[in-house]
Amino acid sequence: MKLHTKFSRQLCRNIELICGFMGNSSDFVVREITTGHKHAALFYLDGMTDMQKVQDNVIRPLHDRVSSDEITLPLLKNAILDIGEASFTQNFEDALEQILSGGLLLLLDDMDEGLVISLPGWEERSISDSKTQPVVRGPQEAFTETLRTNTTMVRRRVKDTRVRLTTMKVGEKTKTDISVMYLHGVADPKKVQDMISKLKNMHVEGVLESEYLEECLHDKQLTIFPLFYNSDRPDSIAAGIMEGKIAIFVDGSPFAILAPAVFADFLQSAEDYYQSFVYSSIIRILRYICLAICMLAPAIYVALTTFHQDMIPTVLLLSLSAQREGVPFPAFVEAMIMEVVFEILREAGLRMPRTVGQAVSIVGSIVIGQAAVEANIVSAVMVIVVAITAISSFVIPSYTFAIPIRILRFAFIGIAAMFGVYGLTVGILMLFVHLNGLHSFGVPYLSPFANYKSSEQRDAILRFPYRTKKHRKN
Repeated sequence: MKLHTKFSRQLCRNIELICGFMGNSSDFVVREITTGHKHAALFYLDGMTDMQKVQDNVIRPLHDRVSSDEITLPLLKNAILDIGEASFTQNFEDALEQILSGGLLLLLDDMDEGLVISLPGWEERSISDSKTQPVVRGPQEAFTETLRTNTTMVRRRVKDTRVRLTTMKVGEKTKTDISVMYLHGVADPKKVQDMISKLKNMHVEGVLESEYLEECLHDKQLTIFPLFYNSDRPDSIAAGIMEGKIAIFVDGSPFAILAPAVFADFLQSAEDYYQSFVYSSIIRILRYICLAICMLAPAIYVALTTFHQDMIPTVLLLSLSAQREGVPFPAFVEAMIMEVVFEILREAGLRMPRTVGQAVSIVGSIVIGQAAVEANIVSAVMVIVVAITAISSFVIPSYTFAIPIRILRFAFIGIAAMFGVYGLTVGILMLFVHLNGLHSFGVPYLSPFANYKSSEQRDAILRFPYRTKKHRKN
């Protein structure tokens, strides 16, 4: 029997087929009742449906308010049942899809149509503060795993009738609810239609997190850099929508996606707009400096100590030589050992319980660093370089963007060990060429720097005062 088969007029036959589709799942409930001298059946999943509402809004009215044999589904929907969202269906596929989404199916004997009632009742996580992008000043709430809660939090900030929301199901097995939100008249209509078309035509087994969509939406561009901006902050997503970007929400994920996204977006924080423009501009410049330190500091140290000792001041060179006198490894191996150890400590701190994770990472870094220096495995200056590099990586607001920077750090260390500063220069130029060739939904990744427009520089690196910004006419 296929899922698209229509209901039979025999209730017992429908019950048999639905139970066959659902198997012997212990959480699947089939409740048969009699209403108005007519046999009826209710189908729902225990835990997915609000049991109190089932009892008060469906079962009790069916027993107390129905007295006629001429009972119909439209009469139940419009006059008898205390329900909100409900729809009619005539085939098993739609009915089972609604049941698996927390709905209740009501079938009557001698009727080949069913009434699907939305009564979701699963447990939801309450709104809390952002754990990945915290701010000192500004809104403290973050998204949850519930789709409608997340879209509502954005709508509460953008009270504009032009806000549009398109919802669909993606995933052959999970049938995950996906919502696309944009500001009509501001977002590019072609990009909006392209996004919706790609999502509807996406053939994947399941979508459990927004990263599934990010990988599928890439335009066959091979890169380690994120081409979509993700955030768990409603204010950041609302700001992106007002700028004409497209937001994607995934049911079950506390992170929303913004597209298109450019390089500068990942070095900006929501708090930039809640502090003085002078302070925010200075902090943004500091982030770019930290980005360079995080990516190049160990590589520059390896290149200078291996090939270009004449570029180091004499006093500093003597100090470095004294520190490295008992170290048995070359600078490249020394740097790789410390970087790998630090990455292990970082991952251990993230995966361990929060009560001990931070303590383990801090104590481990101090103990291992001190022991390594005393054992002459690494030099003290290498520990300092790696520590500064690690701290600089935490300044980058986007964790997703910090990951490729960490990967590139290892690549640049290898280049520096083989070719010195000249190799580093070529490597940096190749990186810029690669970034310049990337596009995020048709927008150059290095915009507005590579595709230079003076009008768009007011919020690129420096944040200009709000009074200098031009308001959109539309």
